[in-house]
Amino acid sequence: MRRRSPTSVPSEQMEKGTGKSQNTRICFLASLSVFFWMLLLYFHFVVLGGSTVDQSVKLQLQAGPVYTELKPTRVTSDPQIENQNTESKPIHVTSDHQMDNQNTVLAPTRVTDDHQVDNQNTESTPTVESPAKAIQIHEAEKYPFMKALRSAENKNDPCGGRYIYVHDLPPRFNEDMLKECRSLSLWTNMCKFTTNAGLGPPLENAEGVFGDTGWYATNQFAVDVIFTNRMKQYECLTNDSSVAAAIFVPFYAGFDIARYLWGFNISRRDAASLDLVDWLMKRPEWGIMGGKDHFLVAGRITWDFRRLSEEDSDWGNKLLFLPAAKNMSMLVVESSPWNANDFGIPYPTYFHPAKDADVFIWQERMRRLKRDWLFSFAGAPRPGNPKSIRGQIIDQCRNSKVGKLLECDFGESKCHSPSSIMQMFQSSLFCLQPQGDSYTRRSAFDSMLAGCIPVFFHPGSAYTQYTWHLPKDYTKYSVFIPENDIRKRNVSIEETLRRIPPEQVKKMREEVIKLIPSLVYADPRSKLGIFKDAFDVSVQAIINKVTKLRMDILEGRTDDNFIEENSWKYALLEEGQREVGPHEWDPFFSKPKDGEGDSGGTSAEAAKNSWHNEQRQHQSSGR
Repeated sequence: MRRRSPTSVPSEQMEKGTGKSQNTRICFLASLSVFFWMLLLYFHFVVLGGSTVDQSVKLQLQAGPVYTELKPTRVTSDPQIENQNTESKPIHVTSDHQMDNQNTVLAPTRVTDDHQVDNQNTESTPTVESPAKAIQIHEAEKYPFMKALRSAENKNDPCGGRYIYVHDLPPRFNEDMLKECRSLSLWTNMCKFTTNAGLGPPLENAEGVFGDTGWYATNQFAVDVIFTNRMKQYECLTNDSSVAAAIFVPFYAGFDIARYLWGFNISRRDAASLDLVDWLMKRPEWGIMGGKDHFLVAGRITWDFRRLSEEDSDWGNKLLFLPAAKNMSMLVVESSPWNANDFGIPYPTYFHPAKDADVFIWQERMRRLKRDWLFSFAGAPRPGNPKSIRGQIIDQCRNSKVGKLLECDFGESKCHSPSSIMQMFQSSLFCLQPQGDSYTRRSAFDSMLAGCIPVFFHPGSAYTQYTWHLPKDYTKYSVFIPENDIRKRNVSIEETLRRIPPEQVKKMREEVIKLIPSLVYADPRSKLGIFKDAFDVSVQAIINKVTKLRMDILEGRTDDNFIEENSWKYALLEEGQREVGPHEWDPFFSKPKDGEGDSGGTSAEAAKNSWHNEQRQHQSSGR
């Protein structure tokens, strides 16, 4: 076998083989380089980039469960978790719990209840609220009134935090009573007083005492229907009770009791009240706060609704003593100083402006009036009441050359003429307002409407009654002369009033005139513009009361030290005060029958006397 020698290969073939090998290596190296760079770029942009996205997603998923079971809620008093990264800016999380990224950095988040969850940096796990904090937020969401509280924060909604829900009561609780208006009083035909949305018939102005428009012969017990008709014009009514700041019950409580006070047993007197609370407690709206967000109005004094026993001989019904009614707020023309579920609102006057101009014109007229009398009094003596100081006041008026008296006993019909009363008040600097049959009297509001500075002799006649409508500093608009100064020390009213400097008298009268809008009820068929009337003030006060109660519930505040018998003192507290102590007016409201204070029994007797007085007025006026 012959071996081929390597040297036997032709040189030309060797040169060709060498060229092909070099080209292959160059192509291989180029391909390898391209593959390497592609692999590097793939690893950088796909593998590393995907990991960053995955990490961001994981961070969001970790943070997500903190909010998934909680709706955004603002509870301004809840503590906040502070930002640990001072350079980051919190952003609001929407109701869908959306979270925004900023250059793949997880931004700190703020839920709308001010609980902040912030990140220190992109490498750290997001700060998660403590279990106690999450439970606190979750517990707050359990309250069905949270939606109502949140509505107050919608700055684009002018009604936010002001919505009122009105129960659609069966007509037996209101309208049916008006159809049977002749039964509303034994001595007065109330049918004419329920006309014109409860304002009564228009007043004639033959003597020029009244303004050109807005004056009516309004009955002092007509607030039930006036207030309800004003509510129909309220700008923030809602059909959604879940957003309501308060819930109105349009029950004509005053008209109801007026039908049955004389000659009816307690079962008949209590029937409508029991029927009402039974109806309310079956409604879903009642369950929100157990009735503590409900309110109703009665144009009578509180003692007509506070019968103390189950005896037919006792006075009134027991509406305000019913357990359900104790949760509600009842607006009455005279409240109890010892109970917490009723609140005083003004008696209706004869003036019911339909527009702001009516108020401006009347106020300016009262400023310009010449007042010839230093003081005046319109009223009758109370010989059957040994504690009454009316007899002494009448004597001082008779014996003074600067005092004017309008006696209101039998046969004196001028006292029951709106024109005569207002004319006397308009000509007086000061108007004497002693207790009536009970603490209060309509005359106080008629006199202030006339720009006359009221003189009170008992703090229960105004200062502890109408704290929503009158300044707490009573010296700005009135004079206080304690009853005992008249009864025991025979203090001269004339001398007391003369000692007040003329410049101070002028300031007090101006304060009274400024108060006029908030003391009158505007015509229910119209709406004032810039002025807030007695209705507006009352509704806002109820809204404030319910809102405070809801915030107390959220924040776990309780009034463990609350003493209901001292209710009148709490109404006088300044903002932020919660505790009461001894007060200079304690002797006026002492419950024991020590001869100086009052009691439920004497108040009930006063309520009965007020009805006798209504009968006397009817007989003397021939109506």
